[in-house]
Amino acid sequence: MSTTKTPRWMKSVLAEAAQSEVQMPWARGARREAMIVRRAADEAASRAPQRPVLAAR
Repeated sequence: MSTTKTPRWMKSVLAEAAQSEVQMPWARGARREAMIVRRAADEAASRAPQRPVLAAR
């Protein structure tokens, strides 16, 4: 089994990628959790029984 050196350009690319602060769409976090809670609240509100509107006499 031979060991190969990591090319110099690859080291710099990996170092730069590690420093990146860009948020990826698939990143999980507080923003995603808030969206899930909001959806659950919307669904619960839509399932709540509606009171019929009574005509005024």
